[in-house]
Amino acid sequence: MFDFNDKHVLVVGGSSGIGNGIAQAFRQAGAAVEVWGTRSTADAYGDAPGSDLTGLGYRCVDVADRVQLDRAPVPDALDVLVLSQGAVLYKRAEFEAEGWDRVMDVNLRSVMDCARKFRTALSSAQGSAILISSVSAFQANRGNPAYAAAKAGVVSLTRSLAEAWAADGIRVNSVAPGLVETKLTKATTERPDRLAAVLSQIPLGRAGTPQEIASVTLFLASPLSTYIFGQTVVVDGGLTL
Repeated sequence: MFDFNDKHVLVVGGSSGIGNGIAQAFRQAGAAVEVWGTRSTADAYGDAPGSDLTGLGYRCVDVADRVQLDRAPVPDALDVLVLSQGAVLYKRAEFEAEGWDRVMDVNLRSVMDCARKFRTALSSAQGSAILISSVSAFQANRGNPAYAAAKAGVVSLTRSLAEAWAADGIRVNSVAPGLVETKLTKATTERPDRLAAVLSQIPLGRAGTPQEIASVTLFLASPLSTYIFGQTVVVDGGLTL
């Protein structure tokens, strides 16, 4: 059920963090995987923490730039699309217009732009689109209003796209991770006081890993979930409880 041999997977935002964990999980399950990132080449990630591009195809595309996205080619075959692109700004930058627009462009607008771009390819393959949201969709995120609003938008977009595209044979679902140690969460994970405060709210008592998010993503793309449409699976160790 988790054999993805002969399947083609694209992970937008798959160059690091959760997206990279997802990309490597699909590769290990036999899929041909391409990732999109914003650096010029795969070598530019070098030894960057959370980046392992071994065995993955790579393309530089800033999906928040519609010109770049429009010019990027659509893969000849596409069975699974994972939209894991993300941005977050700190020091109250998201309360200002420029910061708000940047985060919304990456975390919500580009998600719809990518889904639109690959709709025909996914329909041809009777494929699956999996969007990456966050537990911030369901609770306040101090200092990050754009991030929280965008992730809530992804949950709603998941429902709307699933309903609209079911007739095309496309399944659309999403995953909402809790605290996972990535470059986007350094403001918490690298500050012992903040990390302790968050961990105290997680019944499991620890942060999650990219691999744990990847496992749920593989499930949503597998034959085990063919009757699941428009759902967001929360993977947070109990944080939202």
